[in-house]
Amino acid sequence: MDMQGSRQLAVTQQQAWDALNDPAVLKACIPGCDKVEATGENQYAIAMALKIGPVSAKFTGKITLSEINPPASYKLSFDGQGGVAGFGKGSAEVVLTPNDDGCELSYTVHASVGGKVAQLGQRLIDGAAKSMAEDFFKRFDGEMQRQHPESYAPKMVMGEVKAEPPMAAQKPGIPVWVWVVGAAVLALAAWLGS
Repeated sequence: MDMQGSRQLAVTQQQAWDALNDPAVLKACIPGCDKVEATGENQYAIAMALKIGPVSAKFTGKITLSEINPPASYKLSFDGQGGVAGFGKGSAEVVLTPNDDGCELSYTVHASVGGKVAQLGQRLIDGAAKSMAEDFFKRFDGEMQRQHPESYAPKMVMGEVKAEPPMAAQKPGIPVWVWVVGAAVLALAAWLGS
């Protein structure tokens, strides 16, 4: 599976970078995420519940960051296991580009899955991955609005940004890292089912 996309954020490149490297923010923004913990330098353990079509499972895995160029970009590799449900592995590239409106987050994900998840079909897996990515970005943008209201206030007055409910008011099921877990979410969506 290959996936790419981008998202405009009202926060600065540095603010987005800091949030994408904060395990608490990632855990809160990755759908179904139970755990994001640092296990070493540029390495994280992740656990999440995922349901794609008729297959539900808890996945555990690891994410390793490389080619780190703060606060602009990095590459992440992931590997996850979901028992009989299957496995997923792959990589993602995340780039933050500053602009007049804040910064743009772009990602490219390459992932492969095996086991029962792979038997569901590419269309179902792609749809679930895209949905998971959108959910992650919605939650991440909401968290950025909560943490940096000054970045969003001028745009809200002009009607350019929709106010998101606070994290506590959103559905439980905690949201990536954008992408280092955005990519991880997407990748995690493909491999863990962003």
